[in-house]
Amino acid sequence: MSAIRKLVATGLLVWLSSTTALASAGDRAPQVSDIFSPENQTQKVLDIEAALASAQADLDIIPQWAAREIKAKASTEYVSQEDLAAEYRVVRHRMVALLNVWQRSLKPEAAEYMHFGATTVDIYDTALVLQLEESTRALIIQLRALEEILMRLAAEHKGTVMVGRTLGQHALPITFGKKVSTWLGENRRNIERLKDVHKRLLRSGILKGAVGSYAGLGEDGIEVERAFAKHLGLKEPYPDDWHGARDVLAEYAFTLALISKSYGRIGNELFLLQMTDIGETEEVRPKTAVGSSTMPHKKNPSKSEALIFYSRSIPRTAEIIADDMINAFERDNTSRTNRLLADISIEAEEMLNAAAGLLGNLKVNEAVMAENLEKTGGMILSQRVTFALADKIGKTTANSRLHELAVEAMAEGISLRQAIEQAPDIAPHFTSRELDELFDSTTYLGLAEEQVEAVIAYCREARKGDFPG
Repeated sequence: MSAIRKLVATGLLVWLSSTTALASAGDRAPQVSDIFSPENQTQKVLDIEAALASAQADLDIIPQWAAREIKAKASTEYVSQEDLAAEYRVVRHRMVALLNVWQRSLKPEAAEYMHFGATTVDIYDTALVLQLEESTRALIIQLRALEEILMRLAAEHKGTVMVGRTLGQHALPITFGKKVSTWLGENRRNIERLKDVHKRLLRSGILKGAVGSYAGLGEDGIEVERAFAKHLGLKEPYPDDWHGARDVLAEYAFTLALISKSYGRIGNELFLLQMTDIGETEEVRPKTAVGSSTMPHKKNPSKSEALIFYSRSIPRTAEIIADDMINAFERDNTSRTNRLLADISIEAEEMLNAAAGLLGNLKVNEAVMAENLEKTGGMILSQRVTFALADKIGKTTANSRLHELAVEAMAEGISLRQAIEQAPDIAPHFTSRELDELFDSTTYLGLAEEQVEAVIAYCREARKGDFPG
């Protein structure tokens, strides 16, 4: 069982929507691909038609008995994909095809009241909103699972000393846990971003009619729309006709793009850290996995490479979805991007699965990290030595002199400590014991460990607010 599945199974990842009761500890995230399946879309449309009928019955627009019949038969049990496809080949209209097939199972007198005053684009816009709302919850569950993995990894390695690098060069010592804590904090912000999008999706049910003026629903149109949304478990709809704007859908796509960039950064860093020449981490692969058809020694980083790819492909799709915000007049047909919204959601799920496999099974080579700290012969601690020397000869002079000694050490192939010990103007300022302390990487970590603990505490506290009551 993968790391993410273990976390889901223990109930750590239960998502409570604002419209459901407390879920049991065994609940799992739905597969995003299932959310966007043709069968699920059809069910969503039927749910919407039932909600419409119920809302209209609440307001005495249609008879209660008709609404009850429509709701009772709002199931794909009565609308198979085969029958739907056959009907579509005849009428060439998705809504008409569905209604034609569905009404065969309804009592004739009740069928007169189905889809009463509604228009196709509203039904399918709302179906898309329901799918995206469900997808958002599923992706948050995955991000929370990854948060657990990252918290464990950060805590386990909060004191594991390694090289801190800037611009690809050795800079100062850090801990691997400190590095992971930056991934952890970014992941939490992405959860919060998705939660914000989720709030807007909950208000994006729409039932405003052909040009968004409620004309087909009569004088009670606004009340019908509000009741309709409530029956679907959504919040009160936005009052504006957003069909042509598509900004919430674009925000959803761009949020996934941002998440992909976050995991692209993680993937890229782990890709580099497991290079043969660095070797500080290793992507654990099955023993039977083959790295190359001609080079048996290779261990190719497939999951980290996948994260890099997703960070390129997901944003490109998001750009096309955002282009759909530019529409002419009241209600262009913008349904062609629905497939892309499904694709980007499914791809995001695949990306997070790859991330869970990578991070949940990551091998951290602490011994190699320790070895790499010594590669520059103590240069990585030059800042610390400069600060210590500044108290004795002044900061500017100390900085200039240490730079000269570092250049000399590299030219002569000796350590920085040796260069200091050979410098008649600098050596007298330090005892051997002082130099031992100054060149101990494990004692020059700033507040890295405290930082790790603070980020973990922040995330644990933030998790309490993930689920609305």
